[in-house]
Amino acid sequence: MAKVIVHTDGACYGNPGPGGWAALISIDGNERMLSGGEHETTNNRMELLAALKALGGIPEALTVAIYTDSEYLRLGITEWLPEWKANNWKRKGGRLKNKDLWQQLDAAIHGRKVEWHWLKGHAGNTLNERVDRMARVAMRKYL
Repeated sequence: MAKVIVHTDGACYGNPGPGGWAALISIDGNERMLSGGEHETTNNRMELLAALKALGGIPEALTVAIYTDSEYLRLGITEWLPEWKANNWKRKGGRLKNKDLWQQLDAAIHGRKVEWHWLKGHAGNTLNERVDRMARVAMRKYL
């Protein structure tokens, strides 16, 4: 069975401000780029949306490896999520930011095999740089 490779990124002009996201989905050498944005958002929301939108476009039976330069996304989904859920979607410090997207992402990964990988941003990784450029292009539509 095919393994899906996904590279994601988010961008924001100001924080909050206009933002964009992008996800490059590769299945058996076939690529598909997804992108979008919002007028008033944050970089973290764009990072989450990139992963969420990518997962929405991939059949659930396939194993997915997601590469992100966002520690917020990677640590949130791999380490912090179980505690947030156990605490009724709250952080130790109170309100959980982006709760709506975390809940949607939690539902999107339920029952799926998803591997999460962190890449250093702006470090010359070709695919990471590509989704970064596309996220910025998408962001410009909302300026």
